[in-house]
Amino acid sequence: MNDPFYITTAISYPNGRPHIGHAYEAIAADAIARFHRLSGKDVRLITGTDEHGLKMVQTAREAGKQTIELADEMSSYFREMCDSLNIKHDGFRRTSEPAHHEASKALWKAMEANGDLYLDRYEGWYSVRDEAFYAEDELIEGEGDEKHSPQGTPIEWTAEETWFFKLSNYQNKLLTLYKEHPEFIQPESRRNEVMRFVEGGLKDLSVSRTSFDWGVKVPGSPDHVMYVWVDALTTYMTGIGYPDTDGDYARFWPADIHLIGKDIVRFHAVYWPAFLMSANLPLPKQIFGHGFLLNRGEKMSKSVGNVVDPLTLSDVYGVDQLRYTLLADVPFGKDGSYSAEAIVTKSNADLANNFGNLAQRSLSMIAKNCEGKVPDAGTATVAEEQLLADLNTCFEEVQADVTGGLLKLDSALDKIRERLSATNQYFADQAPWALRKTDPARADTVLYYTAESIRQLAIMLRWVIPDSCDKMLDQLSQPQDARDFASLSKTIKAGLELPQPKGLFPRLEMPEGSG
Repeated sequence: MNDPFYITTAISYPNGRPHIGHAYEAIAADAIARFHRLSGKDVRLITGTDEHGLKMVQTAREAGKQTIELADEMSSYFREMCDSLNIKHDGFRRTSEPAHHEASKALWKAMEANGDLYLDRYEGWYSVRDEAFYAEDELIEGEGDEKHSPQGTPIEWTAEETWFFKLSNYQNKLLTLYKEHPEFIQPESRRNEVMRFVEGGLKDLSVSRTSFDWGVKVPGSPDHVMYVWVDALTTYMTGIGYPDTDGDYARFWPADIHLIGKDIVRFHAVYWPAFLMSANLPLPKQIFGHGFLLNRGEKMSKSVGNVVDPLTLSDVYGVDQLRYTLLADVPFGKDGSYSAEAIVTKSNADLANNFGNLAQRSLSMIAKNCEGKVPDAGTATVAEEQLLADLNTCFEEVQADVTGGLLKLDSALDKIRERLSATNQYFADQAPWALRKTDPARADTVLYYTAESIRQLAIMLRWVIPDSCDKMLDQLSQPQDARDFASLSKTIKAGLELPQPKGLFPRLEMPEGSG
């Protein structure tokens, strides 16, 4: 049986429609999952919506809707985003589902059995927007005399009876985890932030609310609902069958990667492992906090009016063009900027000019001069041997970038782009159109190795732009079972009949008003 690999996105809070940041994370997680599938692993990708908490109650009230009605509607938009952006998930989980309630209660009971939960009274600052509690020394100055959370969100004083989790008991255990497993939190800048936070001392955490009833009921305390982050984090296990510890849970837990935004690293890298330690459950192998996606360098904000619907972008410029640009243009793990102009420029340069034009020119020559069949390989020269050797090296480096723990997705795509450019240069230097007149056998050899290079590069890019690469492989008459990474070691067969070539990457036009 193939080795398992389990990756999750953050469980999105659906008090509004998905924005480009949600799309960015989903695309990255999908690309990583596809890479491991192409490597022959048995992969699970779980995503979903985190529908509980006071923020949802307030948003529904303002809209004149029942909270479940809002949750149903907004959750559907996140499903639509996944479908539209070709996110091949293995489960879309909603925290409002009965099965998830049971999973959350099972985790709660396990923490309670370990003696880590107690009833007391909470008084302190709470941010409804962040669904987070903050200590006085974490607050920042806002307008006038107002104070805000470290994220700049409004806070309010909260006082109510609550269950507490003995987070303070886990300070040393967490610090030991971070030191013995530096790969647990990545990139390193996030790890350093978390370590500084934990070294500053941990206070027990309020983990229930009584001021509203939209959430998972606390076992034995029906007037309490669980703090939204307790049940949201449990979704990662609900997605593979917990509390049933056989089947998928036994096979896939602990998760290999929780892929999340940098603004929620604390919940995932401090609270989540502490909950799991308390429940005597295995910890995920890595928390990766990616950066923010900025609109022309500015953080997206409804008040500024620069929030972008990712589905509009994909409709206008193409799904694969959007997927490719977001992953190739933004250094993964850092904040990055995007714009419609960047999508047009990057797609035209790398996909239309570099990849599409090479395929169209070479396959059209095969159609015209070789009866539409892959020509004989003939005798390879140093140029062809170097071409294949460099492709092999490229894939080894791409593998290291994607699977080495640092998720260097942009670096991996840079290496593939360089090989595309090198193949274009090979094609131009060898000039098979001129060789056709003087040495037709040599012209056939150049066309054969160009087609073989295109085959390998299409397979190497399938994890990022799957539809376009599959269409490219269709034009090379490659069967469905010859499109994984194991197929890179094979070669295209001479005499294979090819369909009439078609352009795959139309040149995009700059949006009006740009430039």
